[in-house]
Amino acid sequence: MIHLLDCSKLWLPQSCSPSLTAGLVQAAPHARGSEEKMGKLCVALGILVLCAAGGWGGNICTTRGVNSCKQCLAVSPLCAWCSAEVLAQSSPRCDLRANLLKNGCGQDYIEFPTSTVTILEDRPLSHKGSGSSTTTQMRPQKIQLNLRPDDSQIFRVQVRQVEDYPVDIYYLMDLSNSMKDDLRNIQNLGTKLASEMRKLTSNLRIGFGAFVDKPISPYMYISPPQAITNPCYEIGETCLPMFGYKHVLSLTDEVTRFNEEVRKQSVSRNRDAPEGGFDAIIQATVCDEKIGWRNDASHLLVFTTDAKTHIALDGRLAGIVQPNDAQCHIDQDNFYSASTTLNYSELIPGTTVGTLSRDSSNVLQLIVDSYGKIRSKVELEVRDLPEELSLAFNATCLNDEVIPGLKSCMGLKIGDTVSFSIEAKVRGCPREWQKSFTIKPVGFKDSLTVMVNFDCDCSCESQAEANSSSCSRGNGTLECGVCRCNPGRLGLHCECSEEEYNPSQQDNCSPRPGQPLCSQRGECTCGQCVCHSSDFGKVTGKYCECDDFSCVRFKGQMCSGHGQCNCGDCVCDSDWTGDYCNCTTRTDTCMSTNGLVCSGHGSCICGKCDCTQPGSYGDTCEKCPTCPDACTIKKECVECKKFERGVLVEQQSCSRMCRDEIETVQELGDRGKDAVNCTYKDEDDCVVRFQYYEDSSGKSILYVIEEPDCPKGPDILVVLLSVTGAILLIGLTALLIWKLLITIHDRREFARFEEEKARAKWDTGHNPLYKEATSTFTNITYRGNM
Repeated sequence: MIHLLDCSKLWLPQSCSPSLTAGLVQAAPHARGSEEKMGKLCVALGILVLCAAGGWGGNICTTRGVNSCKQCLAVSPLCAWCSAEVLAQSSPRCDLRANLLKNGCGQDYIEFPTSTVTILEDRPLSHKGSGSSTTTQMRPQKIQLNLRPDDSQIFRVQVRQVEDYPVDIYYLMDLSNSMKDDLRNIQNLGTKLASEMRKLTSNLRIGFGAFVDKPISPYMYISPPQAITNPCYEIGETCLPMFGYKHVLSLTDEVTRFNEEVRKQSVSRNRDAPEGGFDAIIQATVCDEKIGWRNDASHLLVFTTDAKTHIALDGRLAGIVQPNDAQCHIDQDNFYSASTTLNYSELIPGTTVGTLSRDSSNVLQLIVDSYGKIRSKVELEVRDLPEELSLAFNATCLNDEVIPGLKSCMGLKIGDTVSFSIEAKVRGCPREWQKSFTIKPVGFKDSLTVMVNFDCDCSCESQAEANSSSCSRGNGTLECGVCRCNPGRLGLHCECSEEEYNPSQQDNCSPRPGQPLCSQRGECTCGQCVCHSSDFGKVTGKYCECDDFSCVRFKGQMCSGHGQCNCGDCVCDSDWTGDYCNCTTRTDTCMSTNGLVCSGHGSCICGKCDCTQPGSYGDTCEKCPTCPDACTIKKECVECKKFERGVLVEQQSCSRMCRDEIETVQELGDRGKDAVNCTYKDEDDCVVRFQYYEDSSGKSILYVIEEPDCPKGPDILVVLLSVTGAILLIGLTALLIWKLLITIHDRREFARFEEEKARAKWDTGHNPLYKEATSTFTNITYRGNM
């Protein structure tokens, strides 16, 4: 087996006033294509919501009973705080910004921080890798987000696979005894690999390393004693003592040195079937200086083995319990020095797998094909994301089609540019007000650094006046227009002492007469509710009506662990929805290997595929024995992309369902076992021939014969002559048949007459009427003899 590893909102405006237009224009640049349409829809919804809220006189800002600027900003990104000391009677300080202005709060006294995105570094994307001092495959490179509590911002990144990008290949080989034949067959691999890879890059370096397993029992032979130095002793052969991993050749552009070093290698022998390959992978990945990985190059690690590999915790069989620290431990002799002290490690992302032939003779083609597959995919990974942040991805891959919830693109060619829109949303207010994280494509050196500033405080807090005369002669601190009372004092202006009691003040502790004071979750002191503390969470609100622990639970977790409880309602994270926040809106978990959601056989519901095609099953509905074959499926793609007709054109889903490339040819060539020849009849009864082919990068290509084979129209003259001839022929045939039948009939009648005649018998009696034919006459004048 060979492994090739790649190491390397709904946005609501502020008000329904004319100032709304500026806010909308500011948000618009983030939208493109279908996102822009969605943005317009969201804006329209936002206008309706806010206008309705203004008409009713109530909104989320005024119903939470907050009494400080910081609490107000944490209620909703729509809320603003008025820090003016004098405010119209019964007007709330925490309200929509437009309402505060309407109630007479001056612009200078309104605390309303806005979330922003600032690009700090944005170098343009490069077109070619080799020959340039700096190669850029991702932009921007650094941005800064300013986020207020529970708000979000959208930013975009672009990624391009540049042409002729330098490549570093490190060949990591299993040198257990069963790989003896394979070792012989790669002795000239360096020259052949360089020749093939030069077609893809002009800057190639190659290195070599080997591994067996941990040199400790029970993984190695320890009996008889000779087996320690010669593990092949029992089978009558000589081989090297067992080792975990050794680095043989640093990355070099001298391919002949690779061949020389491979010829020097000999196999070893371990006791159990699995090998220690993951240890070798980690060391070859993290030991940058030893291996010689370049910063401006694709890092490819070719891992070859014929057996399974030990995984984390397998080392406990040998008493090794210390976890792998993923640090470099190659000693001066280039051996892995911590092989017997650190446990096995896990595999890293960015891997493609191919099957070696029995003697590894196909290793070259596997490497080239696997490299093509890695280069045909761009996938984003996030590192060091603060737990208070959540990210939602939308991918724009081919044909400018936006795919929600996806952070990868497949089927790309060298030079293609893809983009991703990323929404970052903060939950609550973190303790640390400045953090950072990184977004990078898997296998790329390029990355985007995101600096995040959490705007949780109000600027008016810095102007707080301690022991202010406005707070009942110095019984509190005037902060952001309200008094923050000293211990033992209560009231809007700290005018009340906890020791004083007036029953009439209790009327201020319930929303309506007859209802419990402070919702039975607090004490009414000086006309104000002092909420009880709770082991479950925080009780807040003017009447202690809110808390952060009374929301619905799913599988034991409040809001399914994907949202926050806000006064009894679950406020879901940006990529989750539902009453329980238990339904994800992401679709990347439903994406199949052919780039379609649920393989085109179902729909993605809450992050899982619901297979609607009869007979389909599997995690991504990829298995479907009774589904149409490749020819039937791709027929619709040929119809829509080549001839611009068919069901997919009517449904306007051609670009989404068919990501194949169309190439017009005169004849269908022989492209091996990966090609399927197909034939079908179109609506005009023409025969269309095409070939479905998937190349080494996983890209699908449809080769279509330029002109369909259509039946020719009939020749009118030939038809007329044929019809006339047929009529004459039928007439003559009918006459001949009639004549034949008459002749046969006459002959039968004559024969029957002759037969009856022969059988007839006649009577010979006297007929009285019969007279003889002779008559005698007497001559009266005759007298005899004279």
